[in-house]
Amino acid sequence: MKLHELQPSPGSRKNRKRVGRGPGGTDKTAGRGHKGQKSRSGAGKGSFFEGGRSRLIARLPKRGFNNVGITFEIVKLSQLEAIEGETFGRSELEAYGLVRRKNRPVKLLATGEISRAVTVHVDAASAAAVKAIEAAGGKVILPEGTTPDTMGTEKAE
Repeated sequence: MKLHELQPSPGSRKNRKRVGRGPGGTDKTAGRGHKGQKSRSGAGKGSFFEGGRSRLIARLPKRGFNNVGITFEIVKLSQLEAIEGETFGRSELEAYGLVRRKNRPVKLLATGEISRAVTVHVDAASAAAVKAIEAAGGKVILPEGTTPDTMGTEKAE
């Protein structure tokens, strides 16, 4: 037996019924009843259509507000402790795989401990992280006009 000789068993495959194609396609209304929106091609109103009145989601009261905020790339002290080097900027953090998304600012958090002096260039830092690095003899360099914890709340992923 060759590949071009393969075919399904007789009677195991059946052609689908092509409705609405003349007398062969169940004829006349083709199983759609008479007239109306649901008899037309492309018919349908969507699962949330409520007969023309306002949708439920539009009728319910809106509460609270959605604070978009800033989503940071998070770098922890324990991560800095694990890698070698004395100066860390965005390019070094990307090279070590600590920062993945290039369009997000980097924030340093005080999770873990650091025992050596390092210099870190980041967009934001928690006050505790700055304190821990300065206690170890290092320093944190932030953009001008930025103080620790003034860039909003972090959203770690």
